[in-house]
Amino acid sequence: QVQLVESGGGLVQPGGSLRLSCSASGFSFSVFGMSWYRQAPGKERELVATISNLGLTKNYADSVKGRFTISRDNAKNTVYLQMNSLKPEDTAVYYCHAQRISQVYWGQGTQVTVSS
Repeated sequence: QVQLVESGGGLVQPGGSLRLSCSASGFSFSVFGMSWYRQAPGKERELVATISNLGLTKNYADSVKGRFTISRDNAKNTVYLQMNSLKPEDTAVYYCHAQRISQVYWGQGTQVTVSS
């Protein structure tokens, strides 16, 4: 059974940091590209960051470049999103995403709220 389980979300003040984790099981994690998406209320889901299967290639949305860092540990079947200098506009549900060719898996999401 494929599972992607996100954790690490919560309430943080503007300028603060959070680290999201996504623990994967039920598939060959190390051959999948991994991504983080987010969806704010009333908005479409958007791509935040991607990392290739071996972690050699990373890409970021312009809105998070320089503030967020995606990483992965294939020995632990886990992908991370380090989020620094958080802004209120980063408030959203953050989703973990795995893809290899036509195989696509989603996590259930974790809420991140940036507010004073």
